[in-house]
Amino acid sequence: MNFGFSIGKRSEEGRKDWKRYYDASVVAGETAFQRLAEAARNTGAYTSVGFSERGAVNGTLYNGNAIFEPGGSYKVHRKLKPTGSERVVWEDADKGYFPVTSTPLGPIGSLICWKSYMPLARVALYQKGITIYISPNTNDNPEWQATIRHIAIEGMCFFVNAGMVIRRSSYPSDLHEGDVASRFPEYACRGGSCIVDPRGHYVTEPVWDEEAVIYTELDMGLPISCKMEHDVVGHYARPDVLELNVNEK
Repeated sequence: MNFGFSIGKRSEEGRKDWKRYYDASVVAGETAFQRLAEAARNTGAYTSVGFSERGAVNGTLYNGNAIFEPGGSYKVHRKLKPTGSERVVWEDADKGYFPVTSTPLGPIGSLICWKSYMPLARVALYQKGITIYISPNTNDNPEWQATIRHIAIEGMCFFVNAGMVIRRSSYPSDLHEGDVASRFPEYACRGGSCIVDPRGHYVTEPVWDEEAVIYTELDMGLPISCKMEHDVVGHYARPDVLELNVNEK
């Protein structure tokens, strides 16, 4: 969907679809968020949820991911740079760059979709010692599977790949731009959710063309033991030669 945007002009029909999407977006901290926080509290679970975030005091949208903690608190990460034509829908992150959640399994953080192709953004998470790297995304191609296995090895962390399954029928039939959605293939995005260990091996194989709940047990000794010979922000770094400065916000 492009909400009627083209270079130098917009369409009124697309504007109506955008307003519908805006209304369905969520303000962090308001009622819908509190319900998710309550669910995390009731289940004693750490929960990662992707969402379209609406600014509380402006008309701007951000591509967001929240990690809820068992106590009910949460941290929101905003996508640093929307990709391609996403830029006409979502703004660059202006805060929530690299939040990390402390858990009994170690620090957990996330980068949304193609932000995992930003090497320095990955290092910003590695510098915080993450053991579980979460990536909500729409990348249903073999190249992405190669990418996530590389990142797991590079960061010596577990990579949780949350690939979306989007069918043509997922789009509302009454969109003003319905003719655009009607031209999509049956699967606009095929998924590919999986978990990769710090050695780059699949803990769970990718799941394609269906929604699924993936259960597994993780050996949390691996992220440290694998760093014996390769620690990208430790003994395998050269801070005297290469240095990353992160503007936290």
